[in-house]
Amino acid sequence: MRRKIINPYNPQLNKCFGCSKTNPIGLKMEFEEVDNYIMAVWEPKEYYQGYINVLHGGIIATLLDEAGAWCVTVKMGTAGVTSELKVRYLKPVFMNRGNINIKARILKVEDRHVYLKCELTDGNGKICAESEAVFFTYPEEIAKRKFGFPGKEQFFEK
Repeated sequence: MRRKIINPYNPQLNKCFGCSKTNPIGLKMEFEEVDNYIMAVWEPKEYYQGYINVLHGGIIATLLDEAGAWCVTVKMGTAGVTSELKVRYLKPVFMNRGNINIKARILKVEDRHVYLKCELTDGNGKICAESEAVFFTYPEEIAKRKFGFPGKEQFFEK
């Protein structure tokens, strides 16, 4: 099963660096649900480089973290915040190799903690970075009140 995930957050208020379409310096990530994981295809821009033609490591970590957050949101139906993020940089991400793919999937859930695995592949399909993350999740009503969570039904077309 594959379906596009809609970003239902108010574009006037949501300035998330990872996913907002209205943040002029943001990453503007978009996601799809594919079976048991979520994924994004992202086009690197030259102003996100560290070394010449190499994607900055902080941007790599942000891409992995954002994918994890959307995985929690879609799969768990609530908002969560990053408790831990361990990134392994396996090889440089050369920006001239095309779009980057980011995937995230849930490994396990313990109480309100969600454990995830994320990976980032370059335009040649080589895994360049991976992460393990733990997100702390909130009950849906608290997520709505504190974080503006719109409700799990808002992330897909009806």
